[in-house]
Amino acid sequence: MEARRLSILCSHICPGPTPAPARLVPVPSSSCDSGFSNKQQPGDSNKGNLQDNCVFCKIIRGEAPAFKLYEDDICLCILDINPLSRGHSLIIPKSHFCSLKATPPDVVAAMCSKVPFISSAIMKATDSDSFNLLVNNGIAAGQVIFHTHIHIIPRTALDCLWASESLQRRPLNLDQEAPRLVDRVREQLSLSDDSEDSKGQGSSLTGN
Repeated sequence: MEARRLSILCSHICPGPTPAPARLVPVPSSSCDSGFSNKQQPGDSNKGNLQDNCVFCKIIRGEAPAFKLYEDDICLCILDINPLSRGHSLIIPKSHFCSLKATPPDVVAAMCSKVPFISSAIMKATDSDSFNLLVNNGIAAGQVIFHTHIHIIPRTALDCLWASESLQRRPLNLDQEAPRLVDRVREQLSLSDDSEDSKGQGSSLTGN
């Protein structure tokens, strides 16, 4: 199981020997690190700021090859070089953001808006009728390339792709755990709303 877990985490930075088409060459392995330099810290959202040591930024600049499926002004979609299933693909923003939290909402919205269009094409091309939409956000969640990306993973019946599918879920404690959790999440949402409102009011005052 541990070997499988490591294989999943390293799915697109540790390619094995695979045949390449005539016109395209798979993305080579990269030592992409945390994804931000001294000029960019987590939470920064400078559009157009690409990193020298990020494999996805190299693909965007045309310095590293990829199996490109789709591209527009905001994002592109490429095949994962070591896929979990046939057609496993990645949607990547064309600006460097080290985490989902650091990615501006309009960029996230633009990426997600393409999911139905791209996933439909992938499922038809792979004869699949289902897919997983996955974001590994943070080290504990298995993120190994610190450039925001969304996985589209085609699925077929009984493919048993995830080991966790055979595990039983623990029922939520409705008497104690759930109410406390709801209160804490709502509190954080309220604080976030207040912060956003303050920013908006500051912008309005500055504009006047």
